[in-house]
This record gives sequence, structure tokens and C-alpha cells, in this order.
Amino acid sequence: MKYNDELLLLQDTLRKCHLRSWVEAPETLEARLAEYGIEAALGTLSHRPELPRRFPRILAPQTVYKVTDAFGFSYIGLRLPETDAPQILCIGPYLGAVPSAQRLLELGEKNRIPPKQQRYFEEYYTATPVLTEGDRLFVLLDCFCERIWESPSFSIVDRNREGQLPASPINDIDQGDSFHDTLVNVKAMENRYRFENELMQAVSLGQIHKEKQLLAAFSESSFEKRVADPLRNAKNYGIIMNTLLRKAAERGGVHPVYLDRVSSRLAQQIEQLPSLSENTALMCSIFRTYCRLVRNHSLRQYSRAVQKTILLIDSDLSADLSLKRLADRQNVSAGYLSAIFRRDTGKTVSEYIREKRIRHAAHLLTTTQLQIQTIALHCGIMDVQYFSKTFKKLTGKTPKEYREAMKQPQPI
Repeated sequence: MKYNDELLLLQDTLRKCHLRSWVEAPETLEARLAEYGIEAALGTLSHRPELPRRFPRILAPQTVYKVTDAFGFSYIGLRLPETDAPQILCIGPYLGAVPSAQRLLELGEKNRIPPKQQRYFEEYYTATPVLTEGDRLFVLLDCFCERIWESPSFSIVDRNREGQLPASPINDIDQGDSFHDTLVNVKAMENRYRFENELMQAVSLGQIHKEKQLLAAFSESSFEKRVADPLRNAKNYGIIMNTLLRKAAERGGVHPVYLDRVSSRLAQQIEQLPSLSENTALMCSIFRTYCRLVRNHSLRQYSRAVQKTILLIDSDLSADLSLKRLADRQNVSAGYLSAIFRRDTGKTVSEYIREKRIRHAAHLLTTTQLQIQTIALHCGIMDVQYFSKTFKKLTGKTPKEYREAMKQPQPI
């Protein structure tokens, strides 16, 4: 097999995670499962329940099968390609979660485990690895499957859920709804999608002036009710909108380095939403925030060299941002970078850096209690006197005066 090295790596990794894996012929797979599974542990017990067949007799190619037996133990099986005779890679057993002591007692009773032998039953669970849905071993398995099948697309079949889901969610219509109710629901869904698309379009263009026009009709009825708790519904929809508008801002030319910071902060605000009455205000804030990002950080109108220069400057204002250093980072001459930067932005590189540093200093002066010399260092200016002189030139106040002025109540 040309993927033999990948298979060995996968099995070595699983072994170090105390998870059994082996390759078996289809006709002997169930017998091996009994040998390695709970049946072996139950072999000394007075009652040994019969377990139904776990995997289908024929495993389809390019398909990963998952099965969980009556005891809660899960197994994964997949048919290996390019073998002379059918070969199945089997992984397991493992648990999806640690069962509680009460659950183990209930399982013992259900499977008629004598109380005096319950201890052996529980010890088997204790020795079994636990893998949650997000475990990185599943990521490794996905990569292995993509490699051996030479395709990022393959099927995953959960044998315990077969027959429980409709063939298509589009056809899963509540039979209690009348045809009129269905049409009303479809219309509401269409309106919601139209509303979301208009918001995304406005954000991608930085059209902050459309806030009132677009959000005037926003209310609790604007979002789909997926859970019974109205506040949880609002938070869920806020998470959706945060994602949609983040993508819209990216489409508007904002680099992910800016988007990631803002998106994370907004996600925290959404989860901390105290009441449904404040949801509309939060939605407006999210919309305005992403529009401002597009207005202030959209790079799509700049050449690639200027885009990268701005990102280098904005990512660390305390770094060495000399024109020569910035040019060397991109393998271009300082003269060329200076010329195209001024052409694209209307400013020299040094003017842009100076304005960015003073703007950041103003932010730190109003949001922290850092000493002025410390703020100067955070802004990449080593000489505090030069920092104060530059700050006053651009703002009209010294750093100390600026901080004191911002503490005063602003006139209404």
C-alpha cells in the first residue's frame, strides 16, 4: 500500500493515546470486536449479554462508519483502499464522555450485571479512553482519510442515527402547519435573508449612514426562534450576524488582522447581553463597528506593497518602522516604496506612522493609567520629550493636558 507510512503513523499515535486500532478482514471483524470489547471483560461474569452486529457486512468505499453499542462504547471502521482482499481499519473502543457512577449502576442493572461483579464492569469503563467530538485524534483521522482516498470529500455514517433523520431537511415540513402557515414562514425566511444581505452589502461598502434605514425594522421577530429562551435566541442570532458582518467587512477589504480582534470582542459582548431589551442597541453597535472598520482599514484600493506596509506598521507600532526596514521586508527599494505609498495614501510613510502612533497614544492615555514615558515606549518613541512635542503638534495638547481634559465631563 502506498499509504503504509501514513497508516503506521496513525496507529502509533492511537497506541500512544491508549486507543486500540487494527486491520481486519470483514468476515472476522465482529469476532475480533468481541475479543477486544466489553464481551471479553464480561467473560468471567455469570451473565454475558449478546450484542447485535455493529458494522454492516459490507463497508462502502470512501466511508467512515461510527457505531456505539448498548454499553456506550464507540468504534470507528473504514475500508482501506488498494488491498488485494477487503481490509477494514477498526478503531476502538472509546467513550464519548465519562459516565457517572449512577449511569454505570443503571447500565449494570439493564444488562443484568450482578452487584457483586459491578466493580469489574466499572473498571473496564475506567480503563477506556474518552474522546470528545473536537478531539484532535479525529482531525488526524480526517487527514488520514483524505490522504488514502486522495479526496477531501468522503462520507461519514453514524450507524446509531441511521433512519432517524429525514432524507432532506427541505422536505421535513411540520405536518401540523397549514399550507397558509407554511407560506407565511417561507415569506418571513425570505425577508430575513434579504435583510441580512442588505446589511452585508452596506458593511462591505462602509455605509454607516444606512444604520437607521436598515435597522429600523429590527426586532425580536427578525430572527428565527430556535430555542425556547428568548434571550438565548437573541444571542444565537447575534453570533450569526457577527460572523456574517465580519465576512462582509473582509469582502470590503479589511485584513483579518483587524477583523479578528474586533470579532472576538463583539463575541464577548454578545454572550454578556444582559436582557432582550438591549439587543437592538447591540446589533446597531455591531453594524457600526464593522462599517467603521471598512472605512478606516479597507486596503483594497492600495497596491500590494502598500497593503503589506500598512499591516506591518499597524501590527506593531513599537517595532523598527524605518522606511529602509519596511522596504527590506518586502524586497523593494526604499525609494520605490516611498513613492507608491504617497501615491496611494496621500501621505509619506513617516507621516502615516506618526499619526498612527499619536492616535494609539491618545487611546492609551484615556483608557489606561500608564505613565507617559511607558505610553511613549508602547508607541515606539524612545524620547519622551520628542513624544510630548509631537503629541502636542498633532492634538494641540500635551499628553498630560490631553489625559486631564478627557477626564472632564463632556458638554451635552
